[in-house]
Parts: sequence; C-alpha cells; structure tokens
Amino acid sequence: MWSVVVALPAVQAEFGVERGGASLPFSLTMIGYALGGVAFGRVADRFGVMLPVIFGAVSLTLGYVAAAFATGLWQFALAYGVLVGLLGCSATFVPLLADVSHWFDRRRGIAVTICASGNYIAGAIWPPVVEHFIGTVGWRQTHLGIALFCAVTILPLALLLRRRAPVHGAGGHAASVSRPKLGTLGLRPSVLQAALAMAGVCCCVAMSMPQVQIVAYCGDLGYGVAHGAQMLSLMLACGIVSRIGSGFIADRIGGLGTLLLGSVAQMTALMLYLLMNGLTSLYVISALFGLFQGGIVPSYAIIVRECFPAKEAGTRVGVVMMATLFGMALGGWMSGWIFDLTGSYRAAFGNGVVWNLANTLIVLWLIMKPLPRFARERSPSEAGG
Repeated sequence: MWSVVVALPAVQAEFGVERGGASLPFSLTMIGYALGGVAFGRVADRFGVMLPVIFGAVSLTLGYVAAAFATGLWQFALAYGVLVGLLGCSATFVPLLADVSHWFDRRRGIAVTICASGNYIAGAIWPPVVEHFIGTVGWRQTHLGIALFCAVTILPLALLLRRRAPVHGAGGHAASVSRPKLGTLGLRPSVLQAALAMAGVCCCVAMSMPQVQIVAYCGDLGYGVAHGAQMLSLMLACGIVSRIGSGFIADRIGGLGTLLLGSVAQMTALMLYLLMNGLTSLYVISALFGLFQGGIVPSYAIIVRECFPAKEAGTRVGVVMMATLFGMALGGWMSGWIFDLTGSYRAAFGNGVVWNLANTLIVLWLIMKPLPRFARERSPSEAGG
C-alpha cells in the first residue's frame, strides 16, 4: 500500500488528473483491504493462516502486473483496489494478527505488535527504493519489479505457516475461555464492536493525512518528492519502534489504555504539522508522528482479544481493521479533495485534528467502563507464553 503513495505524483502527471483523483487508487486499495480483511479473517479462523497468505501472494503479483499495464487511472485504481487491496494485502495482515494472538497469553501484546510491525518495516524500506526506480526506469517497470519480488518471497514464506494455532486444537486456549457478561457493563458485544469500529475510522482518517500526502506535500513546498519519500520512510521506521514499544505497554495497562496514549500523541503531532513546514522541521515532525501513532492499530486487535472469545478473533479483528482501513481510504481521498478546494494542506491537517479528537473522546468513553477480560486457568506452558 506504500508503493501507490510514492507513485502518486508520477501517476498524476501521466494520467493528467487532479490531486484528489490521483489519491483514488490509494483509497480503493484501503477499501478493498478493509472488505477483504473480514472475509479472510473468517477463512483463517476456519482453515488456518497459510491458505489466505498464499492466495494473497498470488493476487499481489497479478495486481502489480495489471497496474503496470494500465492505460488509464481507472484501470490503475481497480488493479490496486481489487487485486492488491481486496484480494492481496487483506489476505495477510488481519489473518496474521489474529493467528499470532492465539499463540501467546501473558505476552500477547508484544507478540501482536511485533507481527503488526511487518507492514511498517516494509514502509521504512520500500518508499526510497520505489522512488529510486520510478525516477530511473519509470513507474510501470517498477511495478513489474514489485510483482516479481512478491512472488519469490511471500509464497515460500507462506509454507512456514502450515502449523495451526493452539486455539484450534483440543485442550488449547479455547478450552479454558469463558464468555464474559458484557451486558452487565451496559454494553452489548455488538455495541462494543461498533464503538471500536467508529474509533478506528476516526483515528485513521487523521493518520492517513501525513502518510498519504507527505510525498506530494513536499513536492508542493518545493523540497522535491525524494525528500517526501524519505520522510515517509522515517515516519514508518519510527512507527516500528512505536508498535513494538506499545506491545510492552499494552501487556501492562491493557489495549484501551495504550490506544488512548497513541490517540492523544498522534493528535499532538498533527497539530505540529499545522505550525511548521520547514524542511528540517518536517523531518522531525514526521519522526515524531511515527513514534506517536505506530501502536494505535495493533491496540484494536489486543482489545478484541481481551473482550471477545478466541474463536471469533479473526472475524472480529477483521471488522475492526476494516473500519480502520475505511478511515485510511476516506482520509486519503479527503485530504486530496480538501487540497483541491483550498490549494493548501493546512485545512487538511486541521481536518485530521478534528477526526483525531473524535477518536480520543470515544476511547475515553470506553476506558471509563471496566472492560471485561476472559478468566483463564493457565497451564504452566500457557503462562510461559
């Protein structure tokens, strides 16, 4: 999903569209990513994680090939939205998050966040690489190269995921889990799920503003898209630190507390974007933004595992991740649309602050309730996990 961000200026120039139109492929990718996550999460719950990952690798390969041969914006956008987003990325992220949560109990927070750091590691590595090859061989040839890389790396790695998580076997975690009485806390499971989904939309509308537009923003300021790609990589590299660190925090204060910390910190960084736009300051703020927001999305998966039965993990994590990705899609398009209306990103950053504030208020409302946790009788081996 980071390749389309880096390719945005080149695609906009080739197809002769405005910034909002050029942001459409990213938005469709996020929508497809969101919708597919629920379906593939359910598949992983039933059949394990290897099959979805293999399917996703094949779809990613075909998607990048199709994008490379697109003759118009809509073909390019559909290649990303359907093959890269709906059938590709979605078959990996949600199933892997749900699957790894079944293997750990006491250290589940750090396990989930290490797994979730994968796409941020990719975000730290890929933007400068993609930007370099777009500048030297063009964006079409670069997409063909990415297709080949997906095929020769993800497919072999998927074969290492053959073993099913303990929760699926007799005597696994599922056997010792009992459903909490959410109704006694004034929240039905469906209401809690909806509240988490709404919070996910709000936080990711705000999160997408710098992540989607930073490359184009630097180009507009006269700093060049190469600096923007470097800022995106810096942002996501710092996000790796944030994600792993948030796992340690979540293991101590729970998923909701970690989500609140991330939400407030992210809003602070967005406000800094409103105040400063010098080259050095943008590098610093991008690093801070990565450090502040990296743990937000994994926190939702941790909250789901704290509050719902293990057998529903894939589906429920998929629903919440779907909401966060809808937020990314909406925010990515909205920030470009606001730029087209105003000719400036200042209003777009302000819009992100408002959505972030809404997320903070929802989390505050939830954190004031004593959220349930499943009572577990741990075996010595489970306690060690």
